[in-house]
Amino acid sequence: MSIRFIKQSGGEKAEENAGVQATVARMLAEIEAGGEIVTQRYAERLDGWTGEIVVPREVIEAAADEVPQRLKDDIRYAHDNIAGFARAQLESCRETEVELRPGLRAGQRLIPIASAGAYVPGGRYSHIASALMTVTTAKVAGVGHISAVSPPRPGKGIPAPILYALDYCGADRILALGGVQGVAAMAFGQFGLPPADILVGPGNAYVAEAKRQLFGRVGIDMFAGPTDSMVIADGDADPHLVAWDLVGQAEHGQTSPVWLVTDSAALAEAVTALIPACIAELPQPNRGAAEAAWADLGEIVLCDTREEMAEHADRVAPEHLHVQAADLPWWRGRLSAYGSLFLGPQTTVAFGDKAAGTNHVLPTSGAARYTGGLSVHKFLKTVTWQEVAPEALRELAAVTARISRYEGMEGHARSADIRLEKFFPGEAFVVTP
Repeated sequence: MSIRFIKQSGGEKAEENAGVQATVARMLAEIEAGGEIVTQRYAERLDGWTGEIVVPREVIEAAADEVPQRLKDDIRYAHDNIAGFARAQLESCRETEVELRPGLRAGQRLIPIASAGAYVPGGRYSHIASALMTVTTAKVAGVGHISAVSPPRPGKGIPAPILYALDYCGADRILALGGVQGVAAMAFGQFGLPPADILVGPGNAYVAEAKRQLFGRVGIDMFAGPTDSMVIADGDADPHLVAWDLVGQAEHGQTSPVWLVTDSAALAEAVTALIPACIAELPQPNRGAAEAAWADLGEIVLCDTREEMAEHADRVAPEHLHVQAADLPWWRGRLSAYGSLFLGPQTTVAFGDKAAGTNHVLPTSGAARYTGGLSVHKFLKTVTWQEVAPEALRELAAVTARISRYEGMEGHARSADIRLEKFFPGEAFVVTP
């Protein structure tokens, strides 16, 4: 039997401002042409910020004094987990050298990117965790210079916990800038920054579009849309846990889809009944965001078998995928399209979002079909090298010459021919097809 929708999404919402792309293009052009003065004007107009753009050392130190010790300890706990996992990822990569044939050696090197720029959101919520995820991972990868920007609050600046986290994790320079102007400042190397080789971190539609338009001139972590989350649950799952796991992710905003996939009609019914009450417990503006997300984009899918559940999950390719069902090893081996996988009722997406150690900068909008999330690998260039000794040169050069002439690329063929002539004078070789 085909899957059935107990509650079906109305489809993803269009962005409120249909002119995002044009607005961002205009801003980037103005900032690149006009330099730091234009960036500062945008900071004044859009962030309400007239203070220093580069956060002074004394302000960072004063911010550290404002952060309660318990929160400092929590930041350090999360940092240690994130850094530990990033180091494990780094150790899974290695430089390689192989002799493909006698005298023909090839290999790969892993070279950290010279300069990275991290965007840390600061709109509705203060994203301490985004500071941890981006800067810590870049630091472990060995990036030479890490810059960070975050929106300042009028008259106050960047919230003290974000400043503390950025500094603790190793940001070399922090700018009080939000939105497109913050992204542009890092990309163009303003305010004493080296131009960023890669831009990372989540942000609103304008930030995402700025990164998209700059891609090619600089690297980016991924094309990011609104966050999304799916729960797979069987009849033994706790409906209260499931409901809260969906609501907890829906509070990201009205464009954030959440989905429940289950083989239990009873569980689907129970979760449907619980969600409004869970949402009602949230404070504003979280409550309004979760209400809109659930009403417009929430979905409950009923399947007959666990294989149907897995197939549906792989089609959707959610950013976050949480399995609350029996036989977790089966699910871990079977599922193949997700940004990050959460196994069992004792974990939750919030753990990964904040402190468990895996990165929360993840592919959205189905991009998990072809890419993973932010990791040390994003900050490393895997480059190759080769070296040819005389015992490999004869055959390699002759093969190269013949293939090149088959393709009509005579210059390539000649660069092989002259090596045969130089290093093996007087010998005859077949260099034509």
